[in-house]
Amino acid sequence: MRKIRFSTGMICLFALILAACSSNNGAAPSPSNASSSGEASGKTYKVAYIARAQSDSFAAWLANAVKEEAEKYEDIKLDVFDGEANDEKENSLIENAITNKYDLVIVQPNNGEAQQPYVEKVVQAGIFAITTNARISGIEGASSVDAQPYEQAAVNARVAVEQVPQNAKVVVLQGPSGNFHADERRKSWQAEFFDKRPDVQIVGEQIANWNKDEAMRYMEDWVQANDKIDAVISMNDNMAAGAIEVVKDNPKYKDMLVYGVDGTAEAVLLIKEGKMTSTTLQNAFELAEKLLDTSHKLLTGEEKQIDTDIGNPLINKENVDEYIELLKKAGAIQ
Repeated sequence: MRKIRFSTGMICLFALILAACSSNNGAAPSPSNASSSGEASGKTYKVAYIARAQSDSFAAWLANAVKEEAEKYEDIKLDVFDGEANDEKENSLIENAITNKYDLVIVQPNNGEAQQPYVEKVVQAGIFAITTNARISGIEGASSVDAQPYEQAAVNARVAVEQVPQNAKVVVLQGPSGNFHADERRKSWQAEFFDKRPDVQIVGEQIANWNKDEAMRYMEDWVQANDKIDAVISMNDNMAAGAIEVVKDNPKYKDMLVYGVDGTAEAVLLIKEGKMTSTTLQNAFELAEKLLDTSHKLLTGEEKQIDTDIGNPLINKENVDEYIELLKKAGAIQ
């Protein structure tokens, strides 16, 4: 899968993490984990990770990163389940995790409102619960590991204010309705860009559910209906890549601006090729690291509840080579 590693001390920390991930003994715990109460007692904790949809490139990246990170903990046994972008399916998986008496359940919601009652059931059953990407707020006793979706969009929107030409025609690709990340990113684009650029006209806006194929279908319609499209404003990289795919061989769109969120390997390469303008990194490895650290602290009694976020750096043509090199070292780009 496509992987990237970023933190405050990007180069040094990435080197350390890469060394750990590429170790032949992936199950060896870190020194801090080696002395954990779970390992000392010989207990193995059962953890369920319920992914939103493995067909979603970022969700798949995150699920794989969680698997790799879990291998560092000898006292954690991780099972990964695919919600298939279906609320009924995901809710059923959460209920099954309760029935099968997992010690901790991590939920990546498809729709926070739909999954909230089921995550509440997890807590009520005396099982630790963590929501991630996006967090579900307001569940007493549940923890969360996430990013700040408003800022993820804002770092793009603030540069777009200067980059998008006057009287531009733009299209907007949204994530699922009711999804915390989708809603907050759209709110951010409104406040940080559209409210400041009343000259910009939205000629198409649709919910494409983070999905590349859906984005392609909408983009095909918009291209036929409009004489020009100056920019694509997408709430994630997967949909942005779909829009680019539709016009990639059309010289009329060679200067079209495209903005996304996630920092997937595909997006980074599109930025390098000059087909995508910028994206915000949502580092799946950093999320996975925090998810397993949080899980372990909850399971071993070190903490009772944890809410934490990762950062949101901008990737553009000025710094994209750094990320390409990191992706090569991680094996995501050959």
